[in-house]
Amino acid sequence: MSLEQATGRHTPSPPLGEPIATPSPRWHHPEDSLEASMRMRMVDQLRAIKSFDERILAVMARVERHRFIDTALASQAYVDTSLPIGLGQTISKPSIIARMLSLLCQRPGMNAWGVPSARPLGKVLEIGTGCGYQATLLAELSREVYSVERLKLLFDRARDAMAPIRAANLRLIYADGCWGHPPNAPYDGIVAAAACHGGVPLAWIEQLAPGGRLVAPVYIPNQDRQILWMVDRLADHTLQECGLEDVHFVPLESGICDSGLS
Repeated sequence: MSLEQATGRHTPSPPLGEPIATPSPRWHHPEDSLEASMRMRMVDQLRAIKSFDERILAVMARVERHRFIDTALASQAYVDTSLPIGLGQTISKPSIIARMLSLLCQRPGMNAWGVPSARPLGKVLEIGTGCGYQATLLAELSREVYSVERLKLLFDRARDAMAPIRAANLRLIYADGCWGHPPNAPYDGIVAAAACHGGVPLAWIEQLAPGGRLVAPVYIPNQDRQILWMVDRLADHTLQECGLEDVHFVPLESGICDSGLS
């Protein structure tokens, strides 16, 4: 895993850093047999809820969610619930992560539950690294992942949590996610972990490649509701948008924050 840091919204990002060297193996811990069985139970429950993409469920069965949250909450790591990760932020519940990643893997223009149309992911942009769990899943599913986090404390925590993974295709970026990440655009997929007021930011739309898909929660105007919103850029560059089910995410905020305050 390499790191990329930006000092502000209008400052160009510096070159990508060097991969983090670590002797730790990738997701092989024999002493965690209990956690492994809990992960499998979680995946079986997800499979019973909806027809999620099986590749995503297979990755969720491998990636250790309990390593991305506070040890005091470890007993809830494989329950289908969101959990606090500090600074007023949360890690989304497994079912909504599986849903969003399944949508991201579908071919643009297909039905929102069209699992048979799923495809491997190419270059993906994640807005809101948080604790790093979803970014880790994306690294297993995608050719390249660029994950942006605006809160330095969470950025640092995610970097440390992902250090043992040694994912050469994953870049963490400390920057304002409202602007996406232009240096590596366009992206085949964009996914956001915070709800947008006033619709999806234009910068994200502009950074979506032809044939790409964007999945993000958005607030409904004049209502205390959020829905999952999907935008496809078709091969002819036209946009196709679709509102899906109700969701609940923390709000998208602008700017970066070096202190512990969000």
